Amino acid sequence: MLTRSWKIILSTMFTSIFLIGLQNHQWFKETEFPQKPRQLYTLIAEYGSRLYNYQARLRMPKEQLELLKKESQTLENNFREILILIEQIDILKALLRDMKDGVHNHSWPVHREAVQDQVTTAALDEEMSNLVHYVLKKFRGDQIQMADYALKSAGASVIEAGTSESYKNNKAKLYWHGIGFLNYEMPPDMILQPDIHPGKCWAFPGSQGHILIKLARKIIPTAVTMEHISEKVSPSGNTSSAPKEFSVYGIMKKCEGEEMFLGQFMFNKTETTIQTFELQNEASESLLCVKLQILSNWGHPKYTCLYRFRVHGIPSDHT
Repeated sequence: MLTRSWKIILSTMFTSIFLIGLQNHQWFKETEFPQKPRQLYTLIAEYGSRLYNYQARLRMPKEQLELLKKESQTLENNFREILILIEQIDILKALLRDMKDGVHNHSWPVHREAVQDQVTTAALDEEMSNLVHYVLKKFRGDQIQMADYALKSAGASVIEAGTSESYKNNKAKLYWHGIGFLNYEMPPDMILQPDIHPGKCWAFPGSQGHILIKLARKIIPTAVTMEHISEKVSPSGNTSSAPKEFSVYGIMKKCEGEEMFLGQFMFNKTETTIQTFELQNEASESLLCVKLQILSNWGHPKYTCLYRFRVHGIPSDHT
């Protein structure tokens, strides 16, 4: 047991060391210390909060830090591309104005000037149209132009009783004061939504699984679309968890009856990120439910990720 005098000495030493550390901190060097105790307490509380946030960042898993770095780099690259495309559009607009001004300044006959002006304008309009088309294709990547009857916002939903279990990732936890207390994963209906940012997918364990979808309305299915992110935007640098071979079935009698085989396909991860497949078999009647059966993935040993799945067809009132 320490004597009272030694306790006082040690307490004084620790207090002195703490105050010296505070004085050496750049933030405290630039801060005017108020005289009132309440204001001083507020400053110390703010400093403590900053220390806590710094410690929380230090406790962040290395994998999460790397993921944040890659996502930041991807966003930065996309932003650069957008700026370049905006500059190209501005250049084309300026060129269009200059060409029109040049045409009008020549002393040609009226009919010749009008013809030349139309030709020049048409050519530049075509260039502009091509550029706009390229921008839309690059940043929206969606030229399907067909109604999606598996869209959640339109009324479609996932029937969990007919769907595989989600993949449980022990590293994916919610934290409170640095303590993990709850595992979480993306729900299956993520594949019925247009948000396809990296990581926003439904994962199931292994390479084989299924999901049962109740469509927004009864249709005669004619095609399906599978969508996945590209390797360029994947935080891991690969898309081995993407689905490869899959089958589609129509379900009779309120999503609980006999299965009707509609086709088997392969999603090629080396091609475009959005791929549409025409169904091989036509349904004999309108269907309200469709089952997606994943038969294999592109090599990931633990799980398969689905980003978006769409169902196209003819509504029952049009047949």
